[in-house]
Amino acid sequence: MIDHLRDKGLGVDPVCRVLELSPSTYFARKKRPKSARRLRDEQLMPLIEQVHAESGGTYGARRNTRALGRKGVDVARCSVER
Repeated sequence: MIDHLRDKGLGVDPVCRVLELSPSTYFARKKRPKSARRLRDEQLMPLIEQVHAESGGTYGARRNTRALGRKGVDVARCSVER
């Protein structure tokens, strides 16, 4: 969100002040590498979207998890829910 507002011409300091964040927190987060969980989620998203689309958008998390398992993708239901 801060990046989006920054692109619109607002500075980091005023935005962080409104959000009650320290600007150093924002910049530290920008430098930090992506977590293993986030990388895995980014890897799974296209597969989950594909299975969901194949079901006509009717499958929930439980059925999507089982469908992914049938395709050989080992994933927990909480990951699909997320």
